[in-house]
This record gives sequence, structure tokens and C-alpha cells, in this order.
Amino acid sequence: MRTPQMSVTPSSPTRAGRGLVKTQSRRRAGTAAILVGVLLGVAGCSASSTTPPAASRTGTATMRKTTAAPAFGLAPDGRPVYAHTKVGELSPVARQARQLVYVPDQQSGRLQIIDPYTYKVIATYRVAASPEHVVPSHDLRTLWVNSDVGDALTPINPQTGRLGTPTRVGFPYNLYFTPDGRHALVMAEKLDRIDVRNPTTMALQHTVRVPCAGVNHADYTADLNHFLASCEFSGKLLVIDKDVTRVEHVINLNTIKTPGATSAQQAHSMGGPKSSLKPGASAMPQDVRLTPNGKWFLAADMLRNGVWVINAKTFKVDRFIHTGLGAHGIYPSRDDTKIYVSNRDEGSISVLDASTLEPVAKWRIPGGGSPDMGGVSADGTQLWLSGRYNAVVYVFDTRTGKLTHEIPVDPGPHGLLVWPQPGRYSLGHTGNMR
Repeated sequence: MRTPQMSVTPSSPTRAGRGLVKTQSRRRAGTAAILVGVLLGVAGCSASSTTPPAASRTGTATMRKTTAAPAFGLAPDGRPVYAHTKVGELSPVARQARQLVYVPDQQSGRLQIIDPYTYKVIATYRVAASPEHVVPSHDLRTLWVNSDVGDALTPINPQTGRLGTPTRVGFPYNLYFTPDGRHALVMAEKLDRIDVRNPTTMALQHTVRVPCAGVNHADYTADLNHFLASCEFSGKLLVIDKDVTRVEHVINLNTIKTPGATSAQQAHSMGGPKSSLKPGASAMPQDVRLTPNGKWFLAADMLRNGVWVINAKTFKVDRFIHTGLGAHGIYPSRDDTKIYVSNRDEGSISVLDASTLEPVAKWRIPGGGSPDMGGVSADGTQLWLSGRYNAVVYVFDTRTGKLTHEIPVDPGPHGLLVWPQPGRYSLGHTGNMR
């Protein structure tokens, strides 16, 4: 394929004077300068490795005495799940990236780039057909545009925002990475499989066939030993080993009744993705995210209109929380106190207490809307979401819940990426960082 050409190229500001993080801003806590800008409110940076810490090969006897398995819900280093994704925790690699918002427009087949300071589209690229999500690579050095119908992954240089030459990959609806960074996990939704590939070249390593339809979103347990994936059109969740070699268990959500559900018959008549629901399916799980305490997975369900709570140790359904029509995306706050759930068919955001998972607030879009996928800004003050059926991007103030901006974009905006984000490495999607 040809290298995509930019069709709109208004002048864009340089890093100087735009609030980009500078090396000299690494100062002691308490004296860090507060940078002017939307995305980076705190300048201090804990420069840690972009890969998970590896166990030492020396001193085996000593290690056995001094290191025990971390408590349930903690990361392998014994710290909370999102300890490295707090405000100011940009990795050295992420600090070099331009602060931009990437919007794949499924219908137009284009990628649009928004300046988060002016809230305007500053560039538009033609990419392979049906771009679904923009995903940071495990090492944070590349951003990938996932074009499923176009069978391509298109790289973006995050330092410049420029696109490179697409790599041909079969139906890449979504993209994840194993915690050690050795494998890219292409969620080949319409092919009913997960393709395990080289994370740099995207050469195929092996394929895992899945016993369901619509495999697309996922996340890892706190100890990084298991991968939980959703099957949108079959109403099921899959428990998979960490290296993605086999499906260990299937959680059938269709057998559990929940309040406030949309019937399968009604769903089929609504068109869109719901029309692809398989016979017998009455659930439609979407985004999957681990809670900050590491004890539960949350799975948004667009048909049941809420989120499933899955015990991350036993993989049994703990409960169901009704949030709103078309529950779709899930985003933890930067301080681990709240979880934001986008209700796409209702035009609202449900705010859950991260510890109890009780609903504490609901933010409504005036006049309605279709909030879909996106992410929280690096400073935690904004939630950016695509407006799937409204040709806009929404920006919410996380402190007040107010919708502050509606930015016009092409029709069909989907898996929006706010970049850079704090974290040592990416597990995939639009910023599942650890």
C-alpha cells in the first residue's frame, strides 16, 4: 500500500510554549512546576522501565526466602494495579510524544488528529477501510491504527503524529499485548480468532480459535497470569492463559437474568452491531477492565445496559450493576477512586465508586448523544470520548461532570486515543496501561 497522504494540514504549534513536558521539569515532589496545558497538569515524572520488572536470575535461594506471591489484587511487584498510571507518571518514552488526540472514523475511513489545547482538528489522513481503534504499542514507541475491513495496521510515530506504511494483517478489530511485550494479540473479530503476532513486524506466530463470535475487548488480571476477553455477539467471556495459547474457561452470561435488559428481539430490530447478535444470545459484552483494587473485572454490556462484575480470582460472576442504555466503555480515574462507564445509547456517563462499585453520579449529554470509546487525559481532569453516531468528540470535565466541548469530526468516530498517557507499558486498546 502507499503511505497515506495527509489531506488537511493546517499549521500546528511546536512543542515550545505548548505545555509539553521538558526534561528539566523533573524536580523533587513538592516543587514540581505545574505546566500550562490540558493533558499534563503535573510535570514530575517517575522515570521507570517501560516493561514489567523481570525476576533476578541470581541469588535464587535468597529470592525464595524474601519474595512471596503478592496478595490477591496486587501487581507482581506488590503494588496496586494502576500504581504506575498516576498523574505525572509518564515514562521517558511517552514524555517525548506530542500531546494529541487520535480519532479513527469508521465510516469515512480516515484518521483525524485533534489539538487538545485548541480543541480543533489539525490533520486528517486517509487510512485503510474501517479504522476501529488507535492503540499504543507495548513499548509506547508506536501507535497503531486498527483497520479491520481494510486488513491493515497503520503505524503512527507518536513524536510527530505522522503515519507510516501500513502492515497487512487479517481483520484487526482491536489490538492487545502480552505483559512481557513478546506478543501482539490481534482480535480478529469476524474470523473468530485471536492472532498472536510479533509486536514489531506483526508476523504471525500462532492463532487461537475462540468458541464464540465477536471477540474484541480484553484485560489482564493483576498478577498478569490470565487474560479475560469479551465475545460481543455470543454473550460470553473467555478466560485465556497469559501467553494466549488456549481458552481455559468460558463464562456464559446468557444464562443469568439481569434487570433493565433490552430483549434480543428488540436488539435485532435496532440495526447496527446489535443485528449481529447470534441466536440464543441475550447479552452483549463490550469493554473489559480490571478494577483498581485488582479484585474484579468489569465488562460493559450494551444489551443488558450495565456492567458485569467478575471475580478476578475465581472468574465467577459476582453481580451486575445497571448503569444505562448501551453500556460500552470503561475508564478508571487517575486517582483510582472512580470508574467511568459510557452509556452509548443513553447519552450519559455513569460514575462508579472504584472501591464499592456503587453508582455515585451520572453525567448527561444535553440533548442526548452516543459516547463510545476514548480515555482519561494524563492529568486526570478530562474524559475524552468519541460520539459514535453524532460525528463529534466529547470532552468532559472529570471534576464537575460537565460536558465542556463537542468537537466536530467525520461520521463514525470510534476508538479514540488520548496520547501520551502515564504508565510503564501498554497492554493495548485505547490505553490499558500498567
